[in-house]
Amino acid sequence: MKILWAIMVVLILLLQVRLWVGEGSFAQVWSLQEAIDEQRAENQKLALRNERLYAEVRNLRSEQGAVEERARMNLGLIRQDETFFLVVDP
Repeated sequence: MKILWAIMVVLILLLQVRLWVGEGSFAQVWSLQEAIDEQRAENQKLALRNERLYAEVRNLRSEQGAVEERARMNLGLIRQDETFFLVVDP
């Protein structure tokens, strides 16, 4: 009878070790949950960035003024009858 109890205790200890340390243990589940939370936060930031880019693309496709503004600001383009003045701070 004592041998049966000893075997049972050893089996319970082995199951506990697997629960806390082995594959699929609580520690591994916690670390995977943290990785999932970090990935979700990163995905949320990227989704926000993508939405801004989509809005900018829609704006450029729909309005001619947006394209002209981009050309003026980024490329320094001017219309044919306009005069360009460059103000330089001393």
